Amino acid sequence: MKRVFNFSAGPSMLPLEVLEKAGAEITDANGTGQSVMEMSHRSKDYKPIIEKTESLLRELMGVPTNYRVLFLQGGASLQFAMVPINLAGVEQDAPRKKAAYVDTGVWADKAIKEAVKYVDVDIVASSRDKGYVLIPDTPRPPKDATFYHITLNNTIVGTKWNKLPETGNVPLTTDASSCFLSEPLDVSQFGVIYAGAQKNLGPAGTTVIVIREDLIGKAPSWTPVMLRYDIHAKEGSMYNTPPCYGIYIINLVLEWIKEQGGVEVMAKRNREKAALLYDYLDNSKTFLSPIEKSSRSLMNIPFIYRSVAEDKKPDLEKRFVQEAAKEGLVNLAGHRLVGGMRASIYNAMPVEGVKALIGFMERFEKNIR
Repeated sequence: MKRVFNFSAGPSMLPLEVLEKAGAEITDANGTGQSVMEMSHRSKDYKPIIEKTESLLRELMGVPTNYRVLFLQGGASLQFAMVPINLAGVEQDAPRKKAAYVDTGVWADKAIKEAVKYVDVDIVASSRDKGYVLIPDTPRPPKDATFYHITLNNTIVGTKWNKLPETGNVPLTTDASSCFLSEPLDVSQFGVIYAGAQKNLGPAGTTVIVIREDLIGKAPSWTPVMLRYDIHAKEGSMYNTPPCYGIYIINLVLEWIKEQGGVEVMAKRNREKAALLYDYLDNSKTFLSPIEKSSRSLMNIPFIYRSVAEDKKPDLEKRFVQEAAKEGLVNLAGHRLVGGMRASIYNAMPVEGVKALIGFMERFEKNIR
């Protein structure tokens, strides 16, 4: 079967070279005579894998020495609770602490709804009233805020932060799931960066956390042991059995990124791919990007019809997705909450895939006029 161009927002496309190497090692990894899926996570065979994965991530991201790297489970959604518990949680019956959040879309809203269980949330800015089509102007956080949270790239609505908010001494924390390693990021500007692997890193099931050491060890006594950063840091992400195979695939992806030239090369390619698609959308008579140009994501590009009656849009959207799939362009439906179409063009998506999509859209335009 011919490989398709997979535009899914996640789990998403992986580099073919990574899949082929993993396939070749599926029964015998590194000459051990066993699959990584069969290895004990505490064995001499597995230890080098997780150690190399962390080393490569530190190298590619430029992670400072005063940060810890953790490989956990539960996705970014579990971090919606872990961040406020570990950074601002208090003992029972003690006064609650405050945290600043910026509401820029569905996942930011989910993070807020989870955080209010543990802290007093101050929503310092929101673009909800504008349909989340831009990143709002953001004030400095209140002085008594324990941390400041943003969603660095908004997967569903297709926006990204191009300028980080000024937070002073308040630690900046972020969900970077859908833009992790897509372009250089100054880790030192953050207290916590977390990301689900299923976009740019590997299969679903592994979450990467990069956390400044001084923010570890503040969890209240009631915190479940599996939700404590200090426990995971002390045990090197091995308090319990980690997602061994997922970490192995992340290692292969990181090797691939390094071989390609690093994160700077990924950023150059991603800007090229996004520019091609946005340029087409901006000049199309049929499709358009609803996102303000100053806030457009490089990774997730939603698009809609320009002048189509509301009652006809669902049928046309369905037709577009179905016909695209027949040409090997799959998973182009927009998120169920917003509709429309969406192309997610993560690191593994080659420029040829974007060009193939544009070619299909041009043909589709002619057929519906």
